[in-house]
Amino acid sequence: MKGKYLNPKADLTFKKVFGEHPDLVMSLLNALLPLEEGKQIEHVEYLTPEMVPENPGKKNSIVDVRCRETGGRHFIVEMQMNWNNEFQRRVILNAAKAVVKQLDKNEEYTLVQPVYALNLINDTGFESGPDEFYHDYAIVNVAHTDRIIEGLRFVFVELPKFKPQTIAERKMAVLWLRFLTEIDKDTEEAPAELLENPDTNKALKILEKSAYDEGQLYAYERFWDAVTTERVAVEGAYKKGRDERTLEIARNMKANGLSAEIIAKTTGLTADEINKLS
Repeated sequence: MKGKYLNPKADLTFKKVFGEHPDLVMSLLNALLPLEEGKQIEHVEYLTPEMVPENPGKKNSIVDVRCRETGGRHFIVEMQMNWNNEFQRRVILNAAKAVVKQLDKNEEYTLVQPVYALNLINDTGFESGPDEFYHDYAIVNVAHTDRIIEGLRFVFVELPKFKPQTIAERKMAVLWLRFLTEIDKDTEEAPAELLENPDTNKALKILEKSAYDEGQLYAYERFWDAVTTERVAVEGAYKKGRDERTLEIARNMKANGLSAEIIAKTTGLTADEINKLS
């Protein structure tokens, strides 16, 4: 780690920046959530990140940051390194838990406050254009999408697709996304724009490597080792599934009497691989 800072996307650093400083998580939420004009968050308090299910037989889950506006809306913030379908389902489950946990027995349903789930993903997982990095999901009427049932809102941000010019008019959103995408273990000097802004400047100071002890730095490195291992495993499983599907197609083509030349052009298999097909 030759740079001055640690990467903010690591579990340790992300929680230190946004899970211990209410002003910073509030700034992040106001910048990235689709909040109506005049409904910006003015004060938040942290809630326990452990989401315990009502049914004791079900699994607990722990989110990165969970907080609520004083007397109002609830917010869940997650940093996900590798995209997978399980993550999307877990986001839905945790948001639903956050709704359920708001009421004690016999309390009125009118007391339930909206839940916003902000999910930052250091990967790509949505079937969308290369510049479409921001995905906002609400409960809408299928025929009239302007009609929304308030209560649950899901925002997914694909960090690798982010380009500052795509949302240039939202300065704070750009600064926070630049903070998350441009600062890493090799950063010797942070961009001037991040140093000049009070919120991102404070976050940068929290990331300074000198502020962490040996045990924390070891945990930080172990986190990145685990991320790499998971990504390699996922890519390996995808490649295996893709290869098996290719072989299945080639077998069917061969069984239907198609020539080895056509099979090779269609599947990319070599003549030797095609000859070995049973």
